Amino acid sequence: MKKAIHPFYHVVEVHQTDGTTFKTRSCYKGDKMVLDIDSKSHPFFTGKQMLVDTAGRVERFNKRFERTKQIKEVRSN
Repeated sequence: MKKAIHPFYHVVEVHQTDGTTFKTRSCYKGDKMVLDIDSKSHPFFTGKQMLVDTAGRVERFNKRFERTKQIKEVRSN
């Protein structure tokens, strides 16, 4: 194998959002990894998902689109 082409693989301490820690091996650049989101805090796993109001967004887009159509019609006349 060629030398000096492989990433540095070492022990990394991982800190989760609830304060628990564990050690694993990784190519992560630091010696300590602090997670912002993990399986204990992500909405998919906790069941606290927010539903996005896509219908409201579509209605707002259509209103804006209608206004731009009207403006273009006025300018073309």
